[in-house]
Amino acid sequence: MQKKFFLEIKHIDKHTGARYGILHTPHGDVEVPMFMPVGTLATVKTLSPEEVKSLGAGVILANTYHLHLRPGEDIVSKAGGLHKFMNYKGPMLTDSGGYQVFSLAEKRKITEKGVEFRNHLNGDKVLFTPESVIKIEEKLGADIIMPLDECIDYPAKKEYVKASTERTIRWLKRAKKAHKSNQALFAIVQGGAFKDLRESCAKEMKKLNLPGYAIGGTSIGEPKDVCFKMIDDAVRYLPKDKPRYLMGVGSLDYILGAIERGVDMFDCVLPTRLARHGALMTSKGRVNIKQEKYKKDFTTLDKNCDCYTCQNYSKAYLRHLFVANEDFGKRLMSIHNVRFLIKIVEGAREAIKKDRFKEYKEQILKRYGDKRGF
Repeated sequence: MQKKFFLEIKHIDKHTGARYGILHTPHGDVEVPMFMPVGTLATVKTLSPEEVKSLGAGVILANTYHLHLRPGEDIVSKAGGLHKFMNYKGPMLTDSGGYQVFSLAEKRKITEKGVEFRNHLNGDKVLFTPESVIKIEEKLGADIIMPLDECIDYPAKKEYVKASTERTIRWLKRAKKAHKSNQALFAIVQGGAFKDLRESCAKEMKKLNLPGYAIGGTSIGEPKDVCFKMIDDAVRYLPKDKPRYLMGVGSLDYILGAIERGVDMFDCVLPTRLARHGALMTSKGRVNIKQEKYKKDFTTLDKNCDCYTCQNYSKAYLRHLFVANEDFGKRLMSIHNVRFLIKIVEGAREAIKKDRFKEYKEQILKRYGDKRGF
């Protein structure tokens, strides 16, 4: 019998809404809150699945849009699903591809049926519907699957946001009806920056009694206070016993601010993307490894970090690899950045257990700077 998917809340910080718990999945139990590395094309860029796991990752993500285009869900299914295809021994989540459709695809056309767009690789016409996306995700086989929704631009007029949000609710109901597997289908709460629309969307989606709830349409250029308001306007109406997932967030201030508001799960490409550009997150702030001053710096990148990179290599060596455009350098720096964010969230979990999350958050932001980027 397949193991059930559910969230077990172990403790709620007495001074904030921060929650510590265990997310039980068919591919293992993982602690929340958690940062989830992104493996868009069934790989976290430059890292092996074993390395990702060793960094403390629980759930990792793959993307329905990109995997549908290549290699195709049928290939992944024939391989035995994503877990076997990429040899990841842990829980996985597939995004519906909605964000990619609306950010990458050209000449998209949104109708009640779904969204029609051009494949960004070859220009072919593609139609995503709530039903077809579920079918693709069921073949991919992740533990958690996301329904098709529209990622609304910011800012947008309320009339458009209302129509789009209501359509997203209808699409979710169609997705639920089409959903035949035992994968955990999450809802994605939309509503833009409008409190009443966030409230109505969350309440309607809550009625469907799904295994988890995501907060979408954030981190797309809106000010930080607006983002936090969007989170507040959704979270207060979501089930207390279901996981809450804030999509596409990877900076310290946003992660910690959302944890304080009762969010459990986060994902972002930020740590690996920064690493590929020579930007490193450290306990002393951001390090741009290409700078000349690191050429003869034989000290470790971050003495407070326990990752493989910091235990074995110097800043001078990392700079050499980056300047020489060696792939090994991208791997070493990705290892560090991913571990850095996961370790920050591990610290948040321990702080929640001791009812000192607010103090922990303030210490972290004072040390690293209260800013969106790193």
